[in-house]
Amino acid sequence: MNKIISSCTTILAGKKATIDGSTLVARTEDHSDDAEPQKFIVVEPKDQPKHYSSKLSKFEIDLPDDPLRYTATPDSDNSHGIWAGAGINSENVAMSATETITTNSRILAIDPLVKDGFGEEDMPTLVLPYIHSAREGVQRMGELLTQYGTYESNGMAFSDKDEVWYLETYGGHHWAAIRIPDDAYVVAPNRLNIDNFDFGSPDAMYSEDLEQLINDNFLNPDEEGYNFRHIFGSATVKDTRYNDPRAWYIQSYFTPSVEQDPQDQDLPFVCHADRKLAIEDLKWAMSSHYQNTVFDRYGEGELEDKTLFRPVGINRNEESHILQIRNNVPEEVAAIHWLGFGPNTFNSFVPFFINITDTPASFKDATAEYDPNTAYWLSRTLGTFGDTDFSLYSDMEADFEQTTVAQCRAIVARVDKEAKDSKDIDELSTKANQEMADIYIKESKKLLGKMVNAGSARMKLKFSLLD
Repeated sequence: MNKIISSCTTILAGKKATIDGSTLVARTEDHSDDAEPQKFIVVEPKDQPKHYSSKLSKFEIDLPDDPLRYTATPDSDNSHGIWAGAGINSENVAMSATETITTNSRILAIDPLVKDGFGEEDMPTLVLPYIHSAREGVQRMGELLTQYGTYESNGMAFSDKDEVWYLETYGGHHWAAIRIPDDAYVVAPNRLNIDNFDFGSPDAMYSEDLEQLINDNFLNPDEEGYNFRHIFGSATVKDTRYNDPRAWYIQSYFTPSVEQDPQDQDLPFVCHADRKLAIEDLKWAMSSHYQNTVFDRYGEGELEDKTLFRPVGINRNEESHILQIRNNVPEEVAAIHWLGFGPNTFNSFVPFFINITDTPASFKDATAEYDPNTAYWLSRTLGTFGDTDFSLYSDMEADFEQTTVAQCRAIVARVDKEAKDSKDIDELSTKANQEMADIYIKESKKLLGKMVNAGSARMKLKFSLLD
């Protein structure tokens, strides 16, 4: 994202790469060091705008008159735009937008960014309510980029029960997307990520004139093939400290059989894990801070090493999601919007069903004023407290997360069975979502109480003699 600081991490997985045959689209939505409250909502067709105007540019557009219902995770403060972030629509199609990416002066000289185009604040609102498959998502976004252009460089993901697609923008109007192989995963930090690209592949889509643009303007530095990271991207010192290490660490966790360098500028885009991936694997990766390496901020290494690389789990995590579309359950409950607020190292994700008309108040009603009864502020409290003494609190947090997710998974399994005979999926899903939200609040407060008790004994303001 790009409101103040560009810092998100995307993880994608095809249906044959996951433990249960789901497609997975995950991303951390990061902001600045200051809190930026987020909320979880459902946008009904009647509430989708017919005419849309951006807040950060002069972009305006009339939207189609047949929107679908969809979930979204917008900012609580909408004075600078909606920033819907991510969601799943009623056709079980998911979208996560966006991953702010790097570029270079060569493509910007040919196709400059469009000052009054659209950007991340707008993208889910313009696309997610109008698509019925992941491919349609790529096509609609591509058409909008070609016609109107964007004022920033972004990557984004679309998925349905069969396919996962990743799309990147190149300059103001150009773009390309690839389908992630079913047996593969992707880690995409804040750099331009697509490397080897095959214009003839049925699993590739792109701007109509993209190949000609590259050839006519001598953009390709390689003797053979098209590597878009080389053509359109960057290879800076910042990449070696801010972007490449995040991809390296997650790839080393998912595929430990392959050894790589954390500062390698050519880490692969499409990867294959040594095992089937579960929700818990992605959550661990999204919470990671280079554990068991000298680069761990909470580790015992030298300060120079601990501050060298930007981690995935960071205080700037505001909301993070895993959009799961399942294949082994009734269609009405197949889509799960896993959601976590605040720093991922100290939170738990909650698996919300999307066949609903409203969301739990504790996840919907975040405000600018501090309120520990809301999921956002409670999560940020845990993160702030936990950061003061990670070694003391980390085991407590791990137990909290396992306990919370286990309870929520049991509810999901129950709903999967009940959905087969249910006459009101909305009511069934809404009640289940409320149960899981209540579990999160209860377990979070329980964890906070344990942290207060344990931390009290280590307070520095004390004296060895008692009255």
